[in-house]
Amino acid sequence: MKNLIIDATKEKVFFSVITESQSYTNEYTNSRENFDKFMDHLLSFLKRNRIKIKDLEKIFINQGPGKSSSIKISISIAKAIALAINISLYGFNSNDLEGGDYKKIIKLEKKNMLNKDLIKPIYSS
Repeated sequence: MKNLIIDATKEKVFFSVITESQSYTNEYTNSRENFDKFMDHLLSFLKRNRIKIKDLEKIFINQGPGKSSSIKISISIAKAIALAINISLYGFNSNDLEGGDYKKIIKLEKKNMLNKDLIKPIYSS
């Protein structure tokens, strides 16, 4: 099982793939320049870790609160990937993270505590 987690709500854009036995992560500065390269950064991250998009089973996206432009871009890309390869998309909130432990998000999904396929962005002012 390969789960992609995308979090672009803070000062850094965070990508993670979590499997049963391993996890891979990378961060980028959350900037206008990187908005334009968001998909390139994601594809480079996956390629560097030898993960194919078609092998992903679920995508988890932080829906906020956070920076509105970052949330819009990350949700759009996550939705596009989920639709293209027919996998489930789950939304989580920044409040769901305790100490930045993204593995907790997987546990919340297993307990049916996340929004599935209905993403509700929460923008901070």
